[in-house]
Amino acid sequence: MYKMSKAKKGVVWEDREVLFDLPFDFLKLRAGEKVFDRIEPIEDTKGNSGMKGRLVVTNLRIIWHSLGSPRINLSIGLNCFLSTNTKIVNSGLRGTTQALYVLAGYRTNKYEFVFTNLSPNCVRHYTSVVGVHKSYAVSRLYRDLKLRGAFIHNKQLRVLPLEKISLNESGIWNLSSESGNLGTMIVSNVRIVWYADINDAFNISMPYITIESIAIRDSKFGEALVIVIRATSGGYVLGFRADPKEKLRPLLTELQTLHQAYTERPVFGVEMNWGTEVAKPSHDFIEELEEIGEPRGEMGPSLYLASQQAHSREDSEIQPVYNSYLGLAIEPLKDGFTLKSLFEVQTSS
Repeated sequence: MYKMSKAKKGVVWEDREVLFDLPFDFLKLRAGEKVFDRIEPIEDTKGNSGMKGRLVVTNLRIIWHSLGSPRINLSIGLNCFLSTNTKIVNSGLRGTTQALYVLAGYRTNKYEFVFTNLSPNCVRHYTSVVGVHKSYAVSRLYRDLKLRGAFIHNKQLRVLPLEKISLNESGIWNLSSESGNLGTMIVSNVRIVWYADINDAFNISMPYITIESIAIRDSKFGEALVIVIRATSGGYVLGFRADPKEKLRPLLTELQTLHQAYTERPVFGVEMNWGTEVAKPSHDFIEELEEIGEPRGEMGPSLYLASQQAHSREDSEIQPVYNSYLGLAIEPLKDGFTLKSLFEVQTSS
């Protein structure tokens, strides 16, 4: 079971953590989080074989919870994904079948997740998860701080699909060097961008999601606009001054207003066009659940730790295990195989 500190409630953690047995409040969608797909029945084959559940795909994470005991659940942030694939597994409800395999990394651990769709010949859980993860990966400029990027071309900002420019302010000095660098600041509904006038490849893009505070402080250059970046995004402290200095405070007011507006209604940039194949859920899936009670740690991270460090060990390091049926020590069977199946004779019809 994971204990969430109150201080984290204002920080977007959903896409950057792998958590188990979450309390009821943390299964609820945060502001800006939206459900792209809900698929059931889905079996969490590795951790809860034989149990029917629901897979919820959002623009920040995928959530699985048991239909019978929703307190048994997990949340996998899209930023934690290392790879996705299909895998032949031995399901407690479907036997040997093909399933969605997700390898995720969080902190110092790697986790393996296997989701089996219990509806015959249905691959929607795979296409939904893979599609949303691809959309997440190509929209990082909405969420990640970027230094010296290719988002400025001929002194023009490459505008993102959901981005709207609010301000284009020249005469803004970046105070990162002893003398400062004169440049231009572009402000939109999702980020603050600055680039040097003499070389627009010297630039920075700061999404509001990465910004902890914006204020005016005294510096050796006089009053300066100071933008503090969250520790999770690098922990930078960036200073700017305006020329003329009279436009510094109106600029501060504009930036603080847009930052607050983004905090209340964030734009994460992950968009999917399902066409007519998938009906978009019309409401928060969690509202359908009754009070799920206190998590009891039924699952636990250890059930999902990647086997043999995600198959990175050499075969020679795999230790034999004793099999009581044969009375011998044998090499561990691969996922999806049973001892009985190895002795079955396959005949062509």
